[in-house]
Amino acid sequence: MSTRFLLPVVAALSLAACATAPKPLQGQFPPVSPRDSVTTPQVGAPVRWGGKIIQTQPGQGQTCFQLISRPLDSSGRPDSSSADASDGRFVACRAGFYDPAVFEPGREVTFIGHIQGYENTKIGDYDYKLPKISADVVYLWPVVRRVDVVPAYPYGPWGPWDPWGPRWGYRGWW
Repeated sequence: MSTRFLLPVVAALSLAACATAPKPLQGQFPPVSPRDSVTTPQVGAPVRWGGKIIQTQPGQGQTCFQLISRPLDSSGRPDSSSADASDGRFVACRAGFYDPAVFEPGREVTFIGHIQGYENTKIGDYDYKLPKISADVVYLWPVVRRVDVVPAYPYGPWGPWDPWGPRWGYRGWW
């Protein structure tokens, strides 16, 4: 096998490895969304769902999270590129205390668990049926901050009149 062919294959495989899910989120799960699970009940089905937190409610012995579901990308992170995409809402409960100051509204979380049942709630005046999962894994994603990088020399090392710099503005003396 030639090196010319082998090098691109190794590079492609290396880049593909970067897109895998974190270890706690790995596994195979049926492609069922919270909206699908309400239309055709699937109690006991294993799921990997994620989204943005709407509310965190610590209780006696467990904490329940209400989320707006988002489709997950290849790494298992809720896809924030389409902010309007939603697969409905769901509730995830996990034993233990999870601080609402850390798990605050708007944070992205991914859960792995089983559909435990359904609960009815009101959103405004609308009766809404929420799937409820018993979570085995709670994965809080770090906040992604956008950073704007400004070049140190926007016009080149000789200022805006750099004869080899950008092709706009004053072009020097020739």
